[in-house]
Amino acid sequence: MGLNDPQWGNKNSGGPPDLEELLRKLNEKVAAMMGGKGGKGGNGSEAKPGSNGPVKGFGPGIGLIAAVAALIWIGSGFYIVDASQRGVVLRFGKLVEVTEPGPRWHLPFPVETAEIVNLSQVRTVEVGYRDNVKNKMLKESLMLTEDENIIDIQFAVQYFLNDPADYLFNNRMPDENVRQAAETAIREVVGKSKMDFVLYEGREQVAATATKLMQEILDRYKSGILISKLTMQNAQPPEQVQAAFDDAVKAGQDRERQKNEGQAYANDVIPRASGTAARLVQEAEGYKQSVIANAEGDASRFKQILVEYEKAPAVTRERMYLDMMQQVMGNISKVMVDQKNGNSLLYLPLDKLMESTRGGAAAGALPATSQSSDNTAAQRARDSLLGRDRETR
Repeated sequence: MGLNDPQWGNKNSGGPPDLEELLRKLNEKVAAMMGGKGGKGGNGSEAKPGSNGPVKGFGPGIGLIAAVAALIWIGSGFYIVDASQRGVVLRFGKLVEVTEPGPRWHLPFPVETAEIVNLSQVRTVEVGYRDNVKNKMLKESLMLTEDENIIDIQFAVQYFLNDPADYLFNNRMPDENVRQAAETAIREVVGKSKMDFVLYEGREQVAATATKLMQEILDRYKSGILISKLTMQNAQPPEQVQAAFDDAVKAGQDRERQKNEGQAYANDVIPRASGTAARLVQEAEGYKQSVIANAEGDASRFKQILVEYEKAPAVTRERMYLDMMQQVMGNISKVMVDQKNGNSLLYLPLDKLMESTRGGAAAGALPATSQSSDNTAAQRARDSLLGRDRETR
Protein backbone atom coordinates (compact mmCIF):
# COMPACT_ATOMS: atom_id res chain seq x y z
CA MET A 1 0.00 0.00 0.00
CA GLY A 2 1.39 3.34 -0.94
CA LEU A 3 1.33 6.50 1.03
CA ASN A 4 -1.22 8.04 -1.34
CA ASP A 5 -3.67 5.18 -0.94
CA PRO A 6 -7.06 6.48 0.40
CA GLN A 7 -7.24 3.45 2.69
CA TRP A 8 -4.12 4.64 4.63
CA GLY A 9 -4.94 5.11 8.29
CA ASN A 10 -8.25 3.12 8.29
CA LYS A 11 -8.86 0.72 11.13
CA ASN A 12 -9.00 -2.31 8.90
CA SER A 13 -5.95 -1.35 6.94
CA GLY A 14 -3.49 -2.19 9.69
CA GLY A 15 -1.38 0.87 8.82
CA PRO A 16 -0.34 3.93 10.87
CA PRO A 17 -3.09 6.24 12.29
CA ASP A 18 -4.15 9.52 10.73
CA LEU A 19 -1.98 12.34 12.20
CA GLU A 20 -4.55 15.05 11.50
CA GLU A 21 -7.20 13.12 13.37
CA LEU A 22 -4.96 12.72 16.37
CA LEU A 23 -4.11 16.44 16.32
CA ARG A 24 -7.81 17.36 16.14
CA LYS A 25 -8.67 15.17 19.13
CA LEU A 26 -5.82 16.62 21.13
CA ASN A 27 -7.05 20.13 20.31
CA GLU A 28 -10.53 19.30 21.50
CA LYS A 29 -9.24 17.95 24.81
CA VAL A 30 -7.07 21.02 25.46
CA ALA A 31 -9.93 23.36 24.54
CA ALA A 32 -12.25 21.49 26.91
CA MET A 33 -9.71 21.80 29.73
CA MET A 34 -9.24 25.53 29.09
CA GLY A 35 -13.01 26.23 28.91
CA GLY A 36 -13.08 26.77 25.20
CA LYS A 37 -15.50 25.22 22.68
CA GLY A 38 -14.16 22.95 20.08
CA GLY A 39 -15.04 19.93 18.10
CA LYS A 40 -18.54 19.37 16.74
CA GLY A 41 -20.41 21.60 19.19
CA GLY A 42 -18.14 24.57 18.64
CA ASN A 43 -18.90 27.77 16.91
CA GLY A 44 -16.24 27.24 14.39
CA SER A 45 -16.47 24.84 11.52
CA GLU A 46 -15.23 21.31 12.09
CA ALA A 47 -11.93 20.61 10.59
CA LYS A 48 -12.15 17.96 7.99
CA PRO A 49 -9.51 15.43 7.26
CA GLY A 50 -7.14 16.52 4.63
CA SER A 51 -7.97 20.22 5.02
CA ASN A 52 -5.12 22.70 5.53
CA GLY A 53 -7.12 25.30 7.54
CA PRO A 54 -6.07 26.53 11.02
CA VAL A 55 -6.85 24.36 14.03
CA LYS A 56 -9.07 26.41 16.29
CA GLY A 57 -9.13 26.24 20.14
CA PHE A 58 -5.33 26.73 20.71
CA GLY A 59 -5.33 30.54 21.08
CA PRO A 60 -6.87 31.05 24.55
CA GLY A 61 -5.08 28.02 26.07
CA ILE A 62 -1.63 29.04 24.94
CA GLY A 63 -2.10 32.59 26.30
CA LEU A 64 -3.16 31.31 29.68
CA ILE A 65 -0.22 28.94 29.82
CA ALA A 66 2.10 31.78 28.91
CA ALA A 67 0.63 34.02 31.64
CA VAL A 68 1.00 31.31 34.29
CA ALA A 69 4.53 30.62 33.16
CA ALA A 70 5.33 34.33 33.33
CA LEU A 71 4.00 34.57 36.89
CA ILE A 72 6.02 31.55 37.91
CA TRP A 73 9.11 33.02 36.29
CA ILE A 74 8.64 36.37 38.04
CA GLY A 75 7.91 34.67 41.38
CA SER A 76 11.16 32.71 41.16
CA GLY A 77 13.01 35.95 41.76
CA PHE A 78 11.84 36.24 45.36
CA TYR A 79 14.22 35.06 48.11
CA ILE A 80 14.65 35.56 51.87
CA VAL A 81 17.91 36.50 53.63
CA ASP A 82 18.26 35.53 57.32
CA ALA A 83 19.74 37.79 59.97
CA SER A 84 23.06 35.92 59.93
CA GLN A 85 23.28 35.91 56.14
CA ARG A 86 23.89 38.25 53.23
CA GLY A 87 22.63 37.99 49.67
CA VAL A 88 24.92 38.55 46.69
CA VAL A 89 23.02 39.39 43.44
CA LEU A 90 24.76 38.57 40.16
CA ARG A 91 23.60 39.84 36.76
CA PHE A 92 24.94 37.59 34.04
CA GLY A 93 27.70 36.60 36.48
CA LYS A 94 28.68 40.17 37.46
CA LEU A 95 28.21 41.53 41.00
CA VAL A 96 25.27 43.93 41.26
CA GLU A 97 24.64 44.37 44.98
CA VAL A 98 24.90 42.81 48.42
CA THR A 99 21.49 42.62 50.09
CA GLU A 100 20.75 42.87 53.79
CA PRO A 101 18.53 40.46 55.80
CA GLY A 102 14.84 40.34 54.89
CA PRO A 103 12.61 39.40 51.92
CA ARG A 104 14.26 40.38 48.61
CA TRP A 105 13.63 40.12 44.86
CA HIS A 106 15.87 40.02 41.85
CA LEU A 107 15.33 39.54 38.16
CA PRO A 108 14.73 35.85 37.65
CA PHE A 109 17.09 33.41 35.99
CA PRO A 110 18.82 33.62 33.59
CA VAL A 111 19.11 37.41 33.96
CA GLU A 112 20.11 37.53 37.63
CA THR A 113 20.99 35.01 40.30
CA ALA A 114 21.35 35.34 44.08
CA GLU A 115 23.97 33.68 46.26
CA ILE A 116 23.24 33.37 50.00
CA VAL A 117 26.35 33.60 52.20
CA ASN A 118 26.28 32.77 55.92
CA LEU A 119 28.47 35.21 57.83
CA SER A 120 28.00 33.86 61.37
CA GLN A 121 28.90 30.25 60.65
CA VAL A 122 32.22 29.32 62.26
CA ARG A 123 34.37 27.27 59.94
CA THR A 124 37.32 25.17 61.10
CA VAL A 125 40.53 24.24 59.28
CA GLU A 126 42.97 21.69 60.71
CA VAL A 127 46.71 22.05 60.11
CA GLY A 128 49.11 19.20 60.77
CA TYR A 129 46.38 16.57 61.24
CA ARG A 130 42.97 15.53 59.96
CA ASP A 131 40.00 14.74 62.21
CA ASN A 132 42.28 13.42 65.00
CA VAL A 133 45.67 14.49 66.33
CA LYS A 134 46.88 10.93 65.89
CA ASN A 135 46.23 11.18 62.15
CA LYS A 136 49.18 13.46 61.53
CA MET A 137 50.19 15.22 58.34
CA LEU A 138 53.95 15.39 58.74
CA LYS A 139 54.45 17.68 55.76
CA GLU A 140 52.41 20.32 57.56
CA SER A 141 53.33 19.65 61.20
CA LEU A 142 57.14 19.36 61.17
CA MET A 143 58.78 22.78 61.61
CA LEU A 144 62.28 24.10 62.29
CA THR A 145 62.99 26.44 65.23
CA GLU A 146 65.57 29.18 65.59
CA ASP A 147 67.96 26.93 67.55
CA GLU A 148 67.84 24.33 64.71
CA ASN A 149 65.50 21.87 66.41
CA ILE A 150 62.55 20.13 64.77
CA ILE A 151 59.18 20.19 66.49
CA ASP A 152 55.83 18.62 65.63
CA ILE A 153 52.88 21.03 65.86
CA GLN A 154 49.17 20.44 65.25
CA PHE A 155 46.68 23.28 65.53
CA ALA A 156 43.19 24.25 64.41
CA VAL A 157 42.06 27.57 62.92
CA GLN A 158 38.52 28.85 63.32
CA TYR A 159 37.27 31.59 61.01
CA PHE A 160 34.12 33.21 59.66
CA LEU A 161 33.30 35.60 56.82
CA ASN A 162 33.18 39.38 56.98
CA ASP A 163 32.84 40.27 53.29
CA PRO A 164 30.62 37.99 51.18
CA ALA A 165 31.57 39.59 47.86
CA ASP A 166 35.30 39.11 48.43
CA TYR A 167 34.66 35.61 49.69
CA LEU A 168 32.78 34.59 46.51
CA PHE A 169 34.92 36.33 43.90
CA ASN A 170 38.45 36.18 45.40
CA ASN A 171 38.48 32.60 46.70
CA ARG A 172 38.46 29.41 44.72
CA MET A 173 39.12 27.10 47.70
CA PRO A 174 38.66 29.09 50.96
CA ASP A 175 39.62 26.29 53.35
CA GLU A 176 42.81 25.58 51.46
CA ASN A 177 43.69 29.29 51.40
CA VAL A 178 43.24 29.52 55.16
CA ARG A 179 45.29 26.36 55.68
CA GLN A 180 48.18 27.63 53.58
CA ALA A 181 48.11 31.05 55.24
CA ALA A 182 48.08 29.42 58.69
CA GLU A 183 50.98 27.15 57.83
CA THR A 184 52.98 30.06 56.45
CA ALA A 185 52.35 32.21 59.52
CA ILE A 186 53.12 29.52 62.07
CA ARG A 187 56.33 28.52 60.29
CA GLU A 188 57.53 32.12 60.34
CA VAL A 189 56.77 32.51 64.05
CA VAL A 190 58.32 29.15 65.01
CA GLY A 191 61.40 29.85 62.90
CA LYS A 192 62.05 32.99 64.96
CA SER A 193 61.57 31.30 68.36
CA LYS A 194 63.49 28.88 70.57
CA MET A 195 62.33 25.29 70.96
CA ASP A 196 61.62 25.53 74.70
CA PHE A 197 59.72 28.77 74.20
CA VAL A 198 57.41 27.20 71.60
CA LEU A 199 56.82 24.00 73.59
CA TYR A 200 56.25 25.47 77.05
CA GLU A 201 55.97 29.05 78.20
CA GLY A 202 55.41 30.72 74.81
CA ARG A 203 52.59 28.66 73.31
CA GLU A 204 49.93 31.34 73.80
CA GLN A 205 52.22 34.06 72.48
CA VAL A 206 53.08 31.97 69.41
CA ALA A 207 49.36 31.41 68.73
CA ALA A 208 48.56 35.12 69.10
CA THR A 209 51.40 36.22 66.83
CA ALA A 210 50.52 33.61 64.19
CA THR A 211 46.86 34.69 64.25
CA LYS A 212 47.81 38.32 63.63
CA LEU A 213 50.19 37.42 60.81
CA MET A 214 47.64 35.08 59.22
CA GLN A 215 44.98 37.80 59.22
CA GLU A 216 47.41 40.20 57.53
CA ILE A 217 48.05 37.63 54.79
CA LEU A 218 44.34 37.02 54.16
CA ASP A 219 43.57 40.74 54.16
CA ARG A 220 46.32 41.35 51.64
CA TYR A 221 44.64 38.88 49.27
CA LYS A 222 41.16 40.36 49.99
CA SER A 223 39.73 36.98 50.89
CA GLY A 224 36.83 38.31 52.96
CA ILE A 225 37.81 35.93 55.81
CA LEU A 226 38.19 36.92 59.46
CA ILE A 227 40.26 34.65 61.73
CA SER A 228 38.48 33.95 64.99
CA LYS A 229 40.89 31.76 66.96
CA LEU A 230 43.98 29.61 66.60
CA THR A 231 44.10 26.67 69.00
CA MET A 232 47.31 24.73 69.61
CA GLN A 233 46.29 21.07 69.80
CA ASN A 234 49.73 19.56 70.30
CA ALA A 235 53.35 20.67 70.27
CA GLN A 236 56.13 18.17 70.90
CA PRO A 237 59.43 16.90 69.48
CA PRO A 238 59.26 14.29 66.73
CA GLU A 239 58.57 10.74 67.88
CA GLN A 240 62.00 9.57 66.75
CA VAL A 241 63.77 11.75 69.34
CA GLN A 242 61.06 11.78 72.01
CA ALA A 243 63.04 9.58 74.46
CA ALA A 244 66.20 11.68 74.18
CA PHE A 245 64.18 14.84 74.55
CA ASP A 246 62.50 13.48 77.70
CA ASP A 247 65.94 12.77 79.18
CA ALA A 248 67.08 16.27 78.35
CA VAL A 249 63.94 17.75 79.90
CA LYS A 250 64.43 15.65 83.04
CA ALA A 251 68.06 16.79 83.31
CA GLY A 252 66.94 20.39 82.94
CA GLN A 253 64.35 19.93 85.65
CA ASP A 254 66.97 18.42 87.97
CA ARG A 255 69.23 21.37 87.27
CA GLU A 256 66.45 23.80 88.10
CA ARG A 257 65.64 21.88 91.28
CA GLN A 258 69.25 21.97 92.46
CA LYS A 259 69.48 25.65 91.63
CA ASN A 260 66.34 26.29 93.66
CA GLU A 261 67.69 24.30 96.59
CA GLY A 262 70.97 26.22 96.49
CA GLN A 263 69.11 29.48 96.27
CA ALA A 264 66.97 28.51 99.22
CA TYR A 265 70.06 27.64 101.29
CA ALA A 266 71.68 30.93 100.29
CA ASN A 267 68.49 32.78 101.23
CA ASP A 268 68.65 31.14 104.66
CA VAL A 269 72.37 31.59 105.39
CA ILE A 270 73.04 35.02 103.94
CA PRO A 271 70.38 36.89 105.98
CA ARG A 272 71.55 35.26 109.21
CA ALA A 273 75.18 36.09 108.45
CA SER A 274 74.17 39.63 107.55
CA GLY A 275 72.22 39.93 110.81
CA THR A 276 75.14 38.63 112.86
CA ALA A 277 77.53 41.02 111.13
CA ALA A 278 75.17 43.93 111.71
CA ARG A 279 74.79 42.97 115.39
CA LEU A 280 78.59 42.79 115.87
CA VAL A 281 79.01 46.13 114.15
CA GLN A 282 76.36 47.68 116.39
CA GLU A 283 77.91 46.16 119.52
CA ALA A 284 81.32 47.46 118.52
CA GLU A 285 79.85 50.85 117.82
CA GLY A 286 78.12 50.82 121.21
CA TYR A 287 81.33 49.79 122.98
CA LYS A 288 83.17 52.52 121.13
CA GLN A 289 80.65 55.13 122.21
CA SER A 290 80.73 53.80 125.79
CA VAL A 291 84.54 53.98 126.01
CA ILE A 292 84.58 57.43 124.50
CA ALA A 293 81.87 58.65 126.88
CA ASN A 294 83.67 57.15 129.91
CA ALA A 295 86.94 58.68 128.83
CA GLU A 296 85.31 62.05 128.30
CA GLY A 297 83.57 61.76 131.67
CA ASP A 298 86.82 60.88 133.43
CA ALA A 299 88.59 63.74 131.72
CA SER A 300 85.84 66.17 132.70
CA ARG A 301 85.84 64.93 136.30
CA PHE A 302 89.62 65.23 136.45
CA LYS A 303 89.43 68.80 135.19
CA GLN A 304 86.86 69.66 137.83
CA ILE A 305 88.98 68.06 140.55
CA LEU A 306 92.03 69.91 139.26
CA VAL A 307 90.22 73.21 139.57
CA GLU A 308 89.23 72.44 143.17
CA TYR A 309 92.69 71.13 143.96
CA GLU A 310 94.28 74.34 142.80
CA LYS A 311 91.96 76.24 145.15
CA ALA A 312 92.63 74.06 148.24
CA PRO A 313 95.24 71.31 147.76
CA ALA A 314 95.15 69.90 151.32
CA VAL A 315 91.38 69.69 151.60
CA THR A 316 91.10 68.17 148.16
CA ARG A 317 93.72 65.53 148.94
CA GLU A 318 91.93 64.63 152.17
CA ARG A 319 88.60 64.41 150.43
CA MET A 320 90.06 62.26 147.69
CA TYR A 321 91.63 60.00 150.29
CA LEU A 322 88.39 59.59 152.18
CA ASP A 323 86.44 58.90 149.01
CA MET A 324 88.93 56.26 148.01
CA MET A 325 88.89 54.61 151.39
CA GLN A 326 85.08 54.65 151.40
CA GLN A 327 85.07 53.05 147.98
CA VAL A 328 87.60 50.37 148.98
CA MET A 329 86.24 49.55 152.43
CA GLY A 330 82.59 49.87 151.50
CA ASN A 331 82.64 46.32 150.15
CA ILE A 332 84.14 44.60 153.22
CA SER A 333 82.33 43.25 156.28
CA LYS A 334 84.79 44.49 158.95
CA VAL A 335 84.02 47.35 161.33
CA MET A 336 86.79 49.66 162.61
CA VAL A 337 86.25 51.69 165.85
CA ASP A 338 88.31 54.62 167.00
CA GLN A 339 88.92 54.14 170.78
CA LYS A 340 90.64 57.46 171.36
CA ASN A 341 87.85 59.70 170.35
CA GLY A 342 85.16 57.31 171.52
CA ASN A 343 83.18 57.47 174.79
CA SER A 344 82.36 54.81 177.34
CA LEU A 345 78.89 54.20 175.89
CA LEU A 346 79.15 52.91 172.39
CA TYR A 347 76.15 52.25 170.21
CA LEU A 348 77.02 50.00 167.33
CA PRO A 349 74.11 49.06 165.02
CA LEU A 350 75.87 46.22 163.25
CA ASP A 351 72.77 44.92 161.51
CA LYS A 352 72.05 48.28 159.94
CA LEU A 353 75.69 48.74 159.02
CA MET A 354 75.73 45.37 157.30
CA GLU A 355 72.49 46.07 155.44
CA SER A 356 73.67 49.48 154.34
CA THR A 357 76.96 47.98 153.18
CA ARG A 358 75.25 45.24 151.20
CA GLY A 359 72.71 47.65 149.73
CA GLY A 360 75.42 50.03 148.65
CA ALA A 361 77.42 47.24 147.08
CA ALA A 362 74.39 45.74 145.26
CA ALA A 363 72.55 48.84 144.06
CA GLY A 364 75.02 51.67 144.40
CA ALA A 365 72.21 54.08 143.54
CA LEU A 366 71.00 55.46 146.90
CA PRO A 367 70.31 59.20 147.15
CA ALA A 368 73.26 61.37 147.95
CA THR A 369 71.85 62.66 151.26
CA SER A 370 71.06 59.19 152.69
CA GLN A 371 74.43 57.85 151.55
CA SER A 372 76.32 60.69 153.23
CA SER A 373 74.40 60.20 156.51
CA ASP A 374 75.08 56.45 156.49
CA ASN A 375 78.75 57.08 155.82
CA THR A 376 78.89 59.51 158.74
CA ALA A 377 77.24 56.99 161.08
CA ALA A 378 79.57 54.24 159.95
CA GLN A 379 82.58 56.49 160.46
CA ARG A 380 81.48 57.32 164.00
CA ALA A 381 80.94 53.65 164.80
CA ARG A 382 84.33 52.76 163.50
CA ASP A 383 85.95 55.48 165.53
CA SER A 384 84.16 54.30 168.70
CA LEU A 385 85.26 50.70 168.18
CA LEU A 386 88.85 51.71 167.58
CA GLY A 387 88.88 53.72 170.81
CA ARG A 388 87.54 50.82 172.90
CA ASP A 389 90.04 48.48 171.34
CA ARG A 390 92.92 50.72 172.30
CA GLU A 391 91.71 51.12 175.89
CA THR A 392 91.46 47.37 176.23
CA ARG A 393 95.02 46.95 175.16
